[in-house]
Amino acid sequence: MYGYISSKTTVGRHFYAVGGNEKATRLSGINTNRVYFLAYLNMGFLSAIAGMLTIARLTSAQPTYGANYEMDAIGACFIGGASAYGGIGTIPGVIVGAVLMGVINLGMSIMSVDANYQKVVKGLVLLAAVIFDVVSKRGERKA
Repeated sequence: MYGYISSKTTVGRHFYAVGGNEKATRLSGINTNRVYFLAYLNMGFLSAIAGMLTIARLTSAQPTYGANYEMDAIGACFIGGASAYGGIGTIPGVIVGAVLMGVINLGMSIMSVDANYQKVVKGLVLLAAVIFDVVSKRGERKA
């Protein structure tokens, strides 16, 4: 559903436009405050669903249950093709990135790698994805 919204609707194109260049989007007549409001509303809804699913999976609630998921989420986005400069990325790409991060997590857990080393490895994977993105975008801007 979100793949369709982001690629086939006007609201989805507005999200990409604001992510790519907010000032140009505002100058083209798009209400960027409305786009931001819809984006934050959507993220609040998705966060609530993620929280409910986490609580249902663990059958209890603690305020620390969502801790340390940030690195996985950001890594999944960058591995999936989202750009540090904004305005680029697809839902299927993020799903592929999330599966890859899940495979990395599961593989290191099966190999009994220490939790601190797991964070280092995930950080290095994220760093490599960001460096690749920045270097590839720098090449595109010069050409």
